[in-house]
Amino acid sequence: MSIGLDIENKLREAFTPVHLEVADESHMHSGGANAESHFKVVLVTPKFSGERLINRHRAVNKILADELMNHIHALALHTYTQGEWEQLGESRRSPNCLGGSKIAAN
Repeated sequence: MSIGLDIENKLREAFTPVHLEVADESHMHSGGANAESHFKVVLVTPKFSGERLINRHRAVNKILADELMNHIHALALHTYTQGEWEQLGESRRSPNCLGGSKIAAN
C-alpha cells in the first residue's frame, strides 16, 4: 500500500472527516514524483471544533507518527472545522519547492 493511502486510512479512522484530501506533492520537490515524501493534507472534521490550530496539528501528527518518523519528509496540514471549511471553500495552493538542490541548481 502507498504511503498516501496509509495516511488517508489512518486519518479517516481517527477523525471521521466530512472532507479529506491527501495529495502527494513529491513531484514539486527534488526527490521526484515517485518519492512519496511530501504530502498535503486537507482535513475537515467536527472533532476540531473548539480546538486551537496547534492542537489540531498535534493530533494529526500523533496519528501519523510512524509515517513522519520513517517516510515523510514534509507534511502540509490544512485543518478545519466544517464551518471554517464552508467559509473558506478551498485550501491554499502549495508553492513550488525552493530548497536544497533546487536552489543550488539556479
